[in-house]
Amino acid sequence: MARSRRAVPRRYLMCPPAHFDVAYAINPWMDPAKPVDPALALAQWEDLRAVHRSLGHTVEELAPVRGLPDMVFTANGATVVDGRVFGARFAHPEREPEAEAHLQWFAAHGFGHLHVPVHINEGEGDFAVTASYVLAGRGFRTNPLAHGEAQEFFGRPVIGLELIDPRYYHLDLALAVLDDAADEVAYYPPAFSPGSREVLRRLFPHALVADDEDAAVFGLNAVSDGLHVVLPQAAAGLTAALRERGFEPVGVDLGELLKGGGAVKCCTQELRD
Repeated sequence: MARSRRAVPRRYLMCPPAHFDVAYAINPWMDPAKPVDPALALAQWEDLRAVHRSLGHTVEELAPVRGLPDMVFTANGATVVDGRVFGARFAHPEREPEAEAHLQWFAAHGFGHLHVPVHINEGEGDFAVTASYVLAGRGFRTNPLAHGEAQEFFGRPVIGLELIDPRYYHLDLALAVLDDAADEVAYYPPAFSPGSREVLRRLFPHALVADDEDAAVFGLNAVSDGLHVVLPQAAAGLTAALRERGFEPVGVDLGELLKGGGAVKCCTQELRD
């Protein structure tokens, strides 16, 4: 029986894909030989921004920087909890300048608690926040030492999760927070090591489990306000399962941005302030 759901207004940070391109390959989804349609990428991003605003959420914008084609994926630039900003430190030099652009934005917009990280972490790409935990991915990008660094900064328990499938190189491709207040998540078990799968089963015994097809279309790269779940429209099985649980899924097409290895969540950093 579906439980009663309630939407909570959110504040997001997004960046227009003004310079989006696949000029290099730093994940299995990127292929520089496949052309990108910049106009289509922008139109799809604008549709996502319009969806967020139509659901009652505030969208702030980070100015794109020429030469940084992946800035559209703002979730990777920081993690914000209780108004405290844990900055990013990217694994690949192609993206490293994005970290400073994010910190400058936060400093200019009144965020007083800024942390420049010692260890590599890629923001909400590998950190997912619920009421009880900060779930933290490792294995491909984020250094495990960043988990302890984040725990000290946020003062919240950080749960490390080992990713083992290179297609799901960030946590936000393998796990989505559906209701942060209720510690409710969805995840794709094969993306995780056996021990991490057991941790997820213990912490979230009633989690929604995604199948191969939905994971492969980035169905878990989703954003939820506790009622509405914005996700790639191709994730048909996940969409049906969410409805059965009382959520209202909202499908969007970000196929052009998928060429860079990201979808809804990658383009949406949450400002938990």
